[in-house]
Amino acid sequence: MQFKYRAVTETGQIIEGIHDAQDEEEVISMLKGSDYMPISIEQTINSGASTSITLKKVKKKDLAVFCRQFYTMLNAGVSIVKCLDVLEKQTENKQMKNAIADVFDNVQKGMTLSEAMKNNPKIYPPILINMVEAGEASGSLDTIMERMAVHYEKEFKIENKVKGAMVYPMVLAVVATAVVVFLMVAVMPTFVGMFESSGVELPGPTKALLAISHSLRNLWYMYMIGIIALVSAVKYYDGTENGSLVFDTIKLRVPIFKNVNIKLATSRFTRTLSTLLSSGIPLMQGIDIVARVVGNKYISNRLDEAKEDIRKGVPLSRTIKDAGIFPPMVDSMIKIGEESGDLDGILNKSADFYDEEVEAALQKMTEMMQPLMVVIMALIVGFIVISIALPMFDMVNTI
Repeated sequence: MQFKYRAVTETGQIIEGIHDAQDEEEVISMLKGSDYMPISIEQTINSGASTSITLKKVKKKDLAVFCRQFYTMLNAGVSIVKCLDVLEKQTENKQMKNAIADVFDNVQKGMTLSEAMKNNPKIYPPILINMVEAGEASGSLDTIMERMAVHYEKEFKIENKVKGAMVYPMVLAVVATAVVVFLMVAVMPTFVGMFESSGVELPGPTKALLAISHSLRNLWYMYMIGIIALVSAVKYYDGTENGSLVFDTIKLRVPIFKNVNIKLATSRFTRTLSTLLSSGIPLMQGIDIVARVVGNKYISNRLDEAKEDIRKGVPLSRTIKDAGIFPPMVDSMIKIGEESGDLDGILNKSADFYDEEVEAALQKMTEMMQPLMVVIMALIVGFIVISIALPMFDMVNTI
């Protein structure tokens, strides 16, 4: 729940703000801990009222630029309010600009930077908010912003590699589909008259091909409606709790994509947890944040289950091994980190290793997909050619 409060500072200044808490007592404790005297506390009816402008998540690149510029100004001695003012004026992304303006207004009213960011959950991910909160508590916000800048720069780099690896297969798939449609719509009709005038009994494959060609030419709008309906249904189901779990589980099971998705999730897990731990975030809270940003619902659920074991005192390396969601090397590296007292450093090195592994896995996936798509294309075109050739052979035999 969110509570709107008014309080008096030690200097007599009246401040206002919004704070996430379980009840009013928690808000009062927060205010008194900051040496503020509470005046009024009210639960907000619509906690997202000030952020209805944020509809989509921003790109990793925008977050990386935001953190990098914030760090540069903080390191130069610029105040947080001035940093936000400058960032709001020079940010080109409209959603990011609106969110920064909202944070700027709330910080001026007395809220901390992390509290103001919580009002824009669609813009600022949980990991960034928690890291900023840790930086405020430790007085090292500039260092935190630098770490988050590096974090998002690496995330953006990995995302670009994934997208780049998928460009060629996607182009090949589109070209293959266009060729098949052209053969069915433009080439097949030229043989229809010849087949009908020959009086030869058409074989099954040819009849099927002619039926498909006829439907594509005369009922093309039905195909379009069907494709749109299918895509919409898949997107809707993927947006549900169960659908997201099903699709994310499939991603970890399909042979061609399995290796890439597991290593991608491993890279994100190790890098994110390393960033959190190195900034003083407790392990339990770190696992909770990682579960929300790892990018795979199945892995997220397994990490949530692992938290219970960690709460009981089971070492992280053992829980990760029992979960069976990451390569064996991960739990071994975590164990080394636990024994050496350098868990965040070991996780960071593991993240760098799996970044390279992701790139290698992407290249291998692309190399496997290319011949596979060529074979599929050859089978389809071969079926079309054979279906056309079979009645021609019968016509020649009849003559």
